[in-house]
Amino acid sequence: MKTSIISFLFLCFLFINSSCREDVDASLLEMYEGPTNMSTNFHLIQSDSAIVRSEIKAPKQLEFANGNMEFPEGIEIQIFEKDGQLSTTLRADRGYLFKQENIFKGDGNVQVHNLIKDQKLQSEELFWEPNKKKIYTEKFVRVQEGGTFFYGSGMEADDTFTKYSLKNIRDSQLPISEDGI
Repeated sequence: MKTSIISFLFLCFLFINSSCREDVDASLLEMYEGPTNMSTNFHLIQSDSAIVRSEIKAPKQLEFANGNMEFPEGIEIQIFEKDGQLSTTLRADRGYLFKQENIFKGDGNVQVHNLIKDQKLQSEELFWEPNKKKIYTEKFVRVQEGGTFFYGSGMEADDTFTKYSLKNIRDSQLPISEDGI
């Protein structure tokens, strides 16, 4: 009697197990890796000792389960001096925040403008590390200081784009007045 019950249970197990394998779509069992949260008109103000240090704005923000964020419609970051004066703006067509490393990435048409020194940077990719207060890229960059242009591949700067160093400098253009250089 015991063996017939065990045989019956074994046959039931095989029947149920085999029928499940045929009917279940394996793609339904995959983990969802898309965004878990979305917001529009994203605006984040970061301060230190009640002084605004940076503002981050984006038309659309997607947040993922691991805390990473994507800004598919662009991102603008404003960095302020200790006295509250706006010193630098960073803009990109798309933005990303890698939460664990606390690194922002800008993609597409990336522009940095130091309003105080009137320095501008253009690149297709840029990283910002707020904790280290630095920006950098290994991609092609164009830097403008007044009428002078510098070109290179790779750049590192403080996050206000006050002091920077270009890597692999390719070319530069100087303005020439009627009186010469």
